[in-house]
Amino acid sequence: MRFNNYTTDPFTDLLFNALLGFTFMFFIAIMFLNPIAKLGSVDYKAEYIITVTWPAERPDDVDVWVENPNGEVVSYMNPDAGWLHLDRDDQGDVTDKVVINGEEIVYPINQEVVTIRGILAGQYVVNLYYYENRSHTPVPVNIKVEKVNPSLELVYIEDIVLQGQDDEYTVVRLNMSGDGKITSMSKLQKTLTPYLLEPA
Repeated sequence: MRFNNYTTDPFTDLLFNALLGFTFMFFIAIMFLNPIAKLGSVDYKAEYIITVTWPAERPDDVDVWVENPNGEVVSYMNPDAGWLHLDRDDQGDVTDKVVINGEEIVYPINQEVVTIRGILAGQYVVNLYYYENRSHTPVPVNIKVEKVNPSLELVYIEDIVLQGQDDEYTVVRLNMSGDGKITSMSKLQKTLTPYLLEPA
C-alpha cells in the first residue's frame, strides 16, 4: 500500500479560508445593495392628470382648483389635499426664468398640472380662475383630463376663454366610480375660491 505524503502549511490554509470568507461576504453585500436611482426619474402613482395650458407668450396667471368627493380642495393655496396634488403652479411670466450653470434661461411655458393619485368614488369639480390679468385681455385656456393608469386615455378636453381677472369657471364635474372609471360629467357651476369679490 502506498501513501501520498503531502505536507501543508497551516498558514496557507488559514489564508485561503479567510479569502473564501471575504469573497462570500462580498457577494452577500452586493445582493443587499439598493439599485442606483435613475437620474431625472420620478416614480409616483397617478390615476388621472389634469393639465391646464394657456399661450406661452402671455404674462397672465391662471389657476386650477380641484375639489374631491370629500370636499377637499387643491390649489396654489393648498397644493396637497388627500389624493389630489398640485404638481406645477405656473404664475405666467413670473416663473419662466430658471438659472442653469449660472446662466439665466427663459422657458416660456404656461401650464398647471394636478394629479389624482388614488381612487375615491364620487364627484370631482374642476375650476379655472383668472388670478391676474397682466395683459388686460381675455385669455384662451386649454384643459384636458387624462386617465393614465393602466394606460393613457383622454377623458375630457376643452378650449375656453376666461374673460377677465377674478373670472372663475367650472370646466367640468366628473363622477368617478369605485374602480376609477368616469361614469358621468356635468358643467353645473360651483365656486371653489374663497375670495369675496366686491360687485363692480
